[in-house]
Amino acid sequence: MITFESLHIAGLDEAELTHWIEAAWVHARGARGAWQFEEVDVARIRLIHTLRHEMDISEPAMPVVLSLLDQLYELRRNAARLNAALADLPPALRAAILEKLGA
Repeated sequence: MITFESLHIAGLDEAELTHWIEAAWVHARGARGAWQFEEVDVARIRLIHTLRHEMDISEPAMPVVLSLLDQLYELRRNAARLNAALADLPPALRAAILEKLGA
């Protein structure tokens, strides 16, 4: 688990991170001031920091942007699972499915 002190994200202060946690943009474990984060949470913190500070996404727009990104990541995970399932099929069956898909 990673603590706030070990995040090392330039320009991120604890008050801003607290706001993101309270807005449910980021998941944290533990009590306020002693939060701990998993790697996936740290990646999301970095993403939100980039969106807010480098891309200047407004606070009201953040829930929409994060929801769309979450949907995109879920779609990519599902596509990867589908590709893995197709790869495990016998070649003739895989070819038939790909033909039906127009690929």
